[in-house]
Amino acid sequence: MTNPLNRREILLAAGAVSLTPSQLESATQRKTPGNLVRRKPAIRYCLNTSTIRGQKLPIDKIVALAAKAGYDGIEPWINEIKQYRESGGKLSDLKKQISDAGLIVESAIGFANWIVDDDRKRKQALDVAKRDMEIVKAIGGERIAAPPAGTRESVNLDNAAQRYRALLEVGESIGVVPQLELWGFSKPINRLGELLYIAAEAGHKNACVLPDVYHIYKGGSDFAGLSMLEGKSIHVFHVNDYPAEPKRDKINDADRVYPGDGIAPMSQILNTLFKNGFAGALSLELFNRTYWKQDAAKVAAIGLKKMKACVAKATAQKK
Repeated sequence: MTNPLNRREILLAAGAVSLTPSQLESATQRKTPGNLVRRKPAIRYCLNTSTIRGQKLPIDKIVALAAKAGYDGIEPWINEIKQYRESGGKLSDLKKQISDAGLIVESAIGFANWIVDDDRKRKQALDVAKRDMEIVKAIGGERIAAPPAGTRESVNLDNAAQRYRALLEVGESIGVVPQLELWGFSKPINRLGELLYIAAEAGHKNACVLPDVYHIYKGGSDFAGLSMLEGKSIHVFHVNDYPAEPKRDKINDADRVYPGDGIAPMSQILNTLFKNGFAGALSLELFNRTYWKQDAAKVAAIGLKKMKACVAKATAQKK
């Protein structure tokens, strides 16, 4: 028999809509004997495993680390999950470990070449995507990134929309949603306008986008363009920051820094997301070689602290 809701829980549920993301996070936790049980907050904090890639930890160790640091979820890379399986691990055991740790598999990173012009390669890519999605599903995930991987050439946007729809249909058959990802250095999808156009013209109920602070800057779009994105069309948002140097044309993934440590207008970005109804996961995705040389637990903890500080600052400014 389940315990009835107490008065405080009822009041919290009734007043949740008026809470800021940081207030709601603290309000949706309760103590139980010996541990902290997390309820699903409005804004969740996620660790993309690229942030500590240089430490070369196996995925099961990363799960334990992320849980200890206080994250709500993880965003692993497909190759890490495959390495776990190839080393003798069972995906069912990994799924249980993630669940027992109180984490959510918010998304996963794969690189199926679904957008390319070559028909044969694209067919093969959909097979790769299907296998990747099955892996994600096996560990409890429901989303996977869908970046414009596999080509250095521009792609007709209408064709890209049709190809994204085909990928969405594969995902629908498995129960995993491919999120159209922006790559600022990519010719096929490097502008927010292109991202929105492809997702809209795909004409599929599950179409959604995966923006990224660094990639929006790298591609040359203005962050004001995020106001055109309804919150429910974003399940995961990649969080990071960028320095003043090197300049936009020279900057690359390795130059990303902790959110709040660069020059990105983080408060503007976050407040735009919140205003539009975003209630998904902020996923810390960094590739900084300096961080890769540091203690992984320390990097994860610092990253989470800085993400939360950015959210707190943004919501305070909004008031």
